[in-house]
Amino acid sequence: TECVSGCVCPEGLFDDGRGGCVEQRDCPCVHNNEWYSSGDKIKVDCNTCTCQKGVWKCTDNVCYGTCMIYGSGHYNTFDGKFYDFDGNCEYVASQVILTRRARKEFDCLENLLSSSVLSFLIACHHLLQYFSFIFQKTELKLENKEYKEIQRDVGDDVQYWNRTVGLYLVIEASNGVMLIWDKKTTVFIKLSPDYKGKVCGLCGNFDDKANNDFTTRSGLQDNNPLNFGNSWKQSPMCPDVTEEVKPCDLKPHRKSWAEKECSIIQSEVFKICHSKVNPLPFYEACVHDACSCDSGGDCECFCSAVAAYAQECIKAEACVFWRTPDIC
Repeated sequence: TECVSGCVCPEGLFDDGRGGCVEQRDCPCVHNNEWYSSGDKIKVDCNTCTCQKGVWKCTDNVCYGTCMIYGSGHYNTFDGKFYDFDGNCEYVASQVILTRRARKEFDCLENLLSSSVLSFLIACHHLLQYFSFIFQKTELKLENKEYKEIQRDVGDDVQYWNRTVGLYLVIEASNGVMLIWDKKTTVFIKLSPDYKGKVCGLCGNFDDKANNDFTTRSGLQDNNPLNFGNSWKQSPMCPDVTEEVKPCDLKPHRKSWAEKECSIIQSEVFKICHSKVNPLPFYEACVHDACSCDSGGDCECFCSAVAAYAQECIKAEACVFWRTPDIC
């Protein structure tokens, strides 16, 4: 048979994107720049997607939302928006919108102290210092590798359980909320689907739209993380953050060490995860924190930053064994 120049497959066959021609039922699918054969399955959050005739067909389970806060003010919102806000005040990480009036006017913190159903407050200073978890009558304060329970005067009793899983303290409440803390500088807030579209704060609004996560306390959308973050401070007396902190510029002697240590995130060690979770923002956050920690705790800052990326890899079903006797 004579070869014909061009890029068209014979009639009845389809270009598989990899230099071959296949029947439609064998068309592959693409996810995160990786090719998958027909019939392959991948996990996307709590849903399973199957490649069928070149198209992903996914289950439509409603998933838990997870917000990650770690290191020197690194945030990954419920809807997957990654940003930095390194403040020095107490801020609202996430707060339930309480009433129809509050929902309409976006006054998320209306009667915060007297009638809050659920709120998460984060106090920042250089690195995460403490985290308060308020649900109805109970407040849990996480600080110095321990948590203490504070009983408030208002609200109903909400049951909660705590357990230790590896390096993490896990607190799970009966109202569909889970808190995971590494007892250092990383916390994960997990909310059941019941809270979808009903929260606000630094962790975003959990409505599956990352482009509106920078909604300020007054209900306006902003593109600047500093304006957004400042709007969620608890005390108006606390000064605003006016510029992004760049510790590697302030301490250039730390930069080469930080880049060398944090390069593990972009190395072969995490190769299986690179196509599933973009390593760049986590690498940059790692370098930022490694430069920042110069008064002890160097390894703790570095380890927390790498662990944050490893955790996102696990969510994407790319399990990486990166800890060694020499590394963390």
